[in-house]
Amino acid sequence: LPRVPLSVNGKATPGGFDESRYYQCYGDGNSVASRGSDALTGYETLDAPPNYDFYANTEVWGRRRRFRPSLYQLHANPEDDSKPPMYEETTAGQVGGDSSEEDEDEDKEPPTEPTRFGWVQGVMIRCMLNIWGVILYLRLPWITAQAGIGLTWVIILLSSCITGITGLSTSAIATNGKVKGGGTYFLISRSLGPELGGSIGLIFAFANAVAVAMHTVGFAETVVDLMRENEAVMVDRTNDIRIIGVITVTCLLGISMAGMAWESKAQILFFLVIMVSFASYIVGTIIPSTPEKQSKGFFSYKASIFATNFVPGWRGKEGSFFGMFSIFFPSATGILAGANISGDLKNPTVAIPRGTLMAIFWTTISYLIISATIGSCVVRDASGNINDTLSSASSMENCVGTACQYGWDFSECVKNGTCPYGIINYYQSMSMVSAFAPLITAGIFGATLSSALACLVSAPKVFQCLCKDKLYPLIGFFGKGYGKNDEPLRGYLLTYIIAACFILIAELNTIAPIISNFFLCSYSLINFSCFHASITNSPGWRPSFRFYSKWLSLLGAVCCVVIMFLLTWWAALIAFGVVFFLLGYTLYKRPAVNWGSSVQASSYNMALNQCVGLNTVEDHVKNYRPQCLVLTGPPSSRPALVDLINCFTKGLSLMLCANVDSPSLTAVQKATSDSHVAWLNKRKIKSFYRGVVASDVRSGVNMLLQGAGLGRIKPNVLMMGFKKDWRSDTPQAAHNYIGMLHDAFDLQYGVCVLRVREGLDVTRPSQSHGEWFSLNQQTSVSIDPEPQPNTVFQTKQGKKTIDVYWLSDDGGLTLLLPYLLTRRKRWGRCKVRVFVGGEADKKEVLALIKKFRLGFHDVEVLPDIYQNPQPMKQDTIPKQDADSGPSRQQEEPWMITEQDLEKNKAKSLRQIRLNEVLQDYSREAALIVITMPVGRRGVCPSMLYLAWLDFLSRDLRPPVLLVRGNQENVLTFYCQ
Repeated sequence: LPRVPLSVNGKATPGGFDESRYYQCYGDGNSVASRGSDALTGYETLDAPPNYDFYANTEVWGRRRRFRPSLYQLHANPEDDSKPPMYEETTAGQVGGDSSEEDEDEDKEPPTEPTRFGWVQGVMIRCMLNIWGVILYLRLPWITAQAGIGLTWVIILLSSCITGITGLSTSAIATNGKVKGGGTYFLISRSLGPELGGSIGLIFAFANAVAVAMHTVGFAETVVDLMRENEAVMVDRTNDIRIIGVITVTCLLGISMAGMAWESKAQILFFLVIMVSFASYIVGTIIPSTPEKQSKGFFSYKASIFATNFVPGWRGKEGSFFGMFSIFFPSATGILAGANISGDLKNPTVAIPRGTLMAIFWTTISYLIISATIGSCVVRDASGNINDTLSSASSMENCVGTACQYGWDFSECVKNGTCPYGIINYYQSMSMVSAFAPLITAGIFGATLSSALACLVSAPKVFQCLCKDKLYPLIGFFGKGYGKNDEPLRGYLLTYIIAACFILIAELNTIAPIISNFFLCSYSLINFSCFHASITNSPGWRPSFRFYSKWLSLLGAVCCVVIMFLLTWWAALIAFGVVFFLLGYTLYKRPAVNWGSSVQASSYNMALNQCVGLNTVEDHVKNYRPQCLVLTGPPSSRPALVDLINCFTKGLSLMLCANVDSPSLTAVQKATSDSHVAWLNKRKIKSFYRGVVASDVRSGVNMLLQGAGLGRIKPNVLMMGFKKDWRSDTPQAAHNYIGMLHDAFDLQYGVCVLRVREGLDVTRPSQSHGEWFSLNQQTSVSIDPEPQPNTVFQTKQGKKTIDVYWLSDDGGLTLLLPYLLTRRKRWGRCKVRVFVGGEADKKEVLALIKKFRLGFHDVEVLPDIYQNPQPMKQDTIPKQDADSGPSRQQEEPWMITEQDLEKNKAKSLRQIRLNEVLQDYSREAALIVITMPVGRRGVCPSMLYLAWLDFLSRDLRPPVLLVRGNQENVLTFYCQ
């Protein structure tokens, strides 16, 4: 196939654009062009029909990927030999290639398809195994005895409602786009962004690693108890748990590292064992009980037992509704086990919703059935003594308990509280009821080992995705994958080490609540992610799973937080402390990722609403802020101007750096390039950037003056550099420069002009066409990062002075800007000196400044400001010998005639004299701020006005800022 003239990696392909060659690659087989025709008729088009390849980020093996034609290729003249513009982003690499490369690709065999699972094996079974655990076998009968069947069902249904809402939220997020590996972390991070997603990913992976130890210790404790019943002890109980636990987790590690196929087969085996144990239990409830079982409280299904056990029978310090709820709820968790291996599913967007919700449904049914059946068959208290039967009528009268109706008298142990059996005393009640008790033990083994194995797989998968995103330092080593399934073997080993360390403790009663709280924290954020994505009304939020509610998701998030504190308040505080610490770290580092999160959408919504809301707020002088339009050109070319204006506006008001480009093929791209914003961000400048394309600088600046900003957030002060090369440049350029000042005054802008002795422009001469502001004529965009040069405005100024020459009242802008400077740390120690003309009264000016509360206490009157300058400097006023006729002045408005010089002689001499005063008084100042003179249009020629500004600020060591407000108050001493 021919090479398509798309730009790739910042390099345009040579030559003109050949539509027929392009069409051969993009068109269908029926098109004229695809059959080799070089001529296109009016009915043929380069437009391509919708295609999957246009939106995909990956390629399909064995098929050449198609690419959508660019807008330039659609509307450009086919006969134009000019190169297409370079694109910063490309949707693919090289489109075409030589035939040798194509033949080589064709000879390669297709890549081996990794193991992928459907919704049953990959999600439903995995979630069910992770939900079922030791609590199902050893604690559910006890909870039923405490809370009664009725409240136990309430506890089960309430827990299932919370997990069900979380399942609905998970389903919505999982179906809003293609889901990759990373499970819970991937879902939260791509929805809420890296800040919350990263913190949850790290603690969720750690919680899963510790959960491996918790489930393994549960298995080891059961094995040790069986060994002790048969008088088999290796060392002692604690060390036996450690030995068996480490051996068990090592075996589970081997299964995990063997691959997902072996792990999935092991999970199916555990699932079958649990199903058989359930069947054994149900059969056992139907079989008539033996005298031995009756002595332990089992009497098969009896209505009176059901009625008695239906109401609560609270006992002990944990005997309360929330006490039972806190014990049961961890058994309802585990619903994310399927989502955590999202990268190993055939179709995650289908498998995660279907498998997760079905797992929640069936496990809830199993909990309800077991609580109802055990509560209908077994009494709360029983002695276990086969001789405790009723012998006479008198015994019947004194008998206490439901068992009396069935010929058993457990009154003595009931009254003494010493009954060893019954569902409120005997944790192994399900084994006692079961048709074959060892099957229940096998079920306990299956539940604990399957949960441990699921956590052992989930933790590395989540952690691997987190490592690949590089949100946190020092963890990238564990992100490497191996084999066709990209197995995180290093992550497996890390999880194994963490689990083994906690197994060696052999006492997890303190750690278990923290794990539950971490899981609940994840559930809360998943629900909040769904709510937040829905409430922002982002067009990108289009989940194919529709059976969710944003308000239900919010309720689920709140409930999860409440339950966290109900379970263990201090563990909840630890969980939130870790989340906020990691959140703060991520906010500080600001990783360079862009996932289109709902936080970004929310930021846009809030900013938009606030901007619109400002339309109803009237301007007031107390709230005046200098919102600056800064003519920087590319901001990196005039860093001193950027740094000074940033001192005025940072954290206070709007700063908008602006650039004008000349019309060219790449002008629009350069005008909207993100590289300038990246430079500003790297320099920690809080500023916007706007570039426009215009035939000349003045037209472009006029566009910016009229169109920049949004609503009330728009510039009111124009900041620019001084045109230092006005003498050597063309008169038209100088006229346009002064014309921009007049344009700004016409639009009620304040104007500031900065002059620095060493100049503002740090670019090479070939890149700039003027000191004050360059019309960018470059035809290529540099991809190299711009340097960050140091400027005088970045250093601490010490105890120097800021000299303010408030010679004319412009509304107070000349005073306000120095005040804003002194609020910055680097200018805070500077002393502000205010100089006024000889006509002003020092006491009155000082009293006025005091009323403004600016903190300026040093005011000096310049009595000799209106004297004539030294004779040798009067000859520096420029003169042009030209015809003074009106037609000539219209053609060349910058021309200075003898009449112009005579009319403006006093003002011209004053600027020269002011320069002498500045030389005398402010030679060692850190900054000079002086009121800028205004040249009357039609009276003062542009070249003469520019000469005034030059004479006023030339040959001064400190930077000079010429300021002229728009003659409206920006300061007030009133409180309303």
